Amino acid sequence: MAERSTAAVDVADNSGDEPLTAQADQSTADGVANNRERDTDSDEAQGNPTSEESGKASPPELHSGHKLARRYRLEECVTRLDGFSSWRAVDEKLRRAVGVHLLPADHTRARSVLAAARSSALLGDPRFVQVLDAVEDNDLVYVVHEWLPDATELTALLATGPLEAYDAYQMVSQVASAMAAAHREGLSHLRLNPNAVLRTSTGQWRIRGLAVNAALRGISSDTPQRTDTEAIGALLYATLTQRWPYESDAHGLAGLPKDLGLIPPDQVRAGVHRGLSELAMRALANDGATASRHESPCTTPEELVKAIGEMPRIRPPEPAYTAPPAYQRTSYQKGTYGRPAPHPGVTQPVPAPPPPLQSRTGKALKWTVSALLIAALGLGSWQLADALMERGGKADDQNQTQTTDSNDKSEEQPKPVKPISVQDAREYVASGEAQAPQDVVKTYDGDASTFWRTKRYNEGPTLAPYKPGVGIVYDLGSPQEVSTASIGLRYSGDHTTVHLYATDSLSPSTGVDGLKKIATATTTGTSLTAKAAKPVKTQYVLLWITDVPNAPSDGYSGAGYKQAVTDVTFKG
Repeated sequence: MAERSTAAVDVADNSGDEPLTAQADQSTADGVANNRERDTDSDEAQGNPTSEESGKASPPELHSGHKLARRYRLEECVTRLDGFSSWRAVDEKLRRAVGVHLLPADHTRARSVLAAARSSALLGDPRFVQVLDAVEDNDLVYVVHEWLPDATELTALLATGPLEAYDAYQMVSQVASAMAAAHREGLSHLRLNPNAVLRTSTGQWRIRGLAVNAALRGISSDTPQRTDTEAIGALLYATLTQRWPYESDAHGLAGLPKDLGLIPPDQVRAGVHRGLSELAMRALANDGATASRHESPCTTPEELVKAIGEMPRIRPPEPAYTAPPAYQRTSYQKGTYGRPAPHPGVTQPVPAPPPPLQSRTGKALKWTVSALLIAALGLGSWQLADALMERGGKADDQNQTQTTDSNDKSEEQPKPVKPISVQDAREYVASGEAQAPQDVVKTYDGDASTFWRTKRYNEGPTLAPYKPGVGIVYDLGSPQEVSTASIGLRYSGDHTTVHLYATDSLSPSTGVDGLKKIATATTTGTSLTAKAAKPVKTQYVLLWITDVPNAPSDGYSGAGYKQAVTDVTFKG
């Protein structure tokens, strides 16, 4: 498989599996808090079909330290179930942690697991935990995938309580849009539960086990889109209420009271966001359940994404204001600097103020200062009177011969700068493959935590000759005078170079060399302002990046030359 990331990710979804290691809330080596309690959810509880009979092949007898393909060293067995096992391993070639699923080549599900893994790897969507390798080697079939050390399972997040409305909104938005993209490529999950959804340290949500987890357990569905949509609704219900929306307890969450039926989240817990409560019911409104206010149910991830888009945007909570501590004068300001500390219980005498100037020299100094003050006052009064008389004379002259100068300097003052709103945008690909076209809208959504990012490159900072550059074309709605662009960046370092060009459409008819340049700017920080020498009137502006810094690995890609744009604001 093509190299996608040097970031580590998590292991297999253990939901419903009996683990081999310690029970109850033991933390895995990848830093993901993993509840080791056996989940009590069943496929019937989630509306999923039951899994097929396990393969007759016995699991391979492997141990810690065993190497696959002279590269992947097994470290810790995390799951052993139905003839397959899942391991935390180390890729000794790239020196990174990975996860590995293993099963015998003659296992009844071996073919379907290989097919699912290879299909998932071809998707290449960073919102999913990436499959790095899928191999059949003699009597073994193994699937290698990412391992995220900085990610936390939704199960662990819900152990402390329900999520805030903004976090729940972000979760359902990102998971629904990711699953909609997967279904467009013919891929489904079928085991989408709190153990399969992770939040990284940057606040992004990622999904593990796409297609592979279901194939490992022999799960299938006649209505995969409906199954995954209902699963997303259950996830949203759990984040809002800290309850599982079925009668059975599952994933460390208590189920709903028996014989009560499916009730809206805002009736389970006070203070639940009304719009999110209705959204959860619309996704769960299958097999007789009724959505709030009789709105139509969402039966596909695409319909769920559309319903989310029709909701008012939920803003992040304002940071709590913390009053600064009371100002404390220093010892120097208090006049105690350099003095010995007083003994406890001993009253220190108050120092007497210095005596006034009583000597002959002091008296002479006072008379001198007084004389200088009197002279200064007299000179100032004379200059003031002279200035007033001169101003009065000029006013008379102006009253007699007053004219209007059409070239008044006040008219030459620069016009006030005003922000220009972006109506649409599209990634511009000069050569090769696109970077992240689905994330372009995140550069002008007003949310600094979202971004559009480039791929990782091995050489830099200049992208050429591998790629002439990467960029986005913005539609300003109508021709505007563009003078400045403020750009927020995710990575700092030496260095990022951005060029602004005026173009004729979202898909320029000429290459970059044929466009009119507006401005160029370079920075080593995380913000950049490109200012034009003279405003340029255009409706379409190309933001073109030709140099990117060397940034460390994160939850999206490994260390290398890369950049991400968080916010773009145009002014004219």
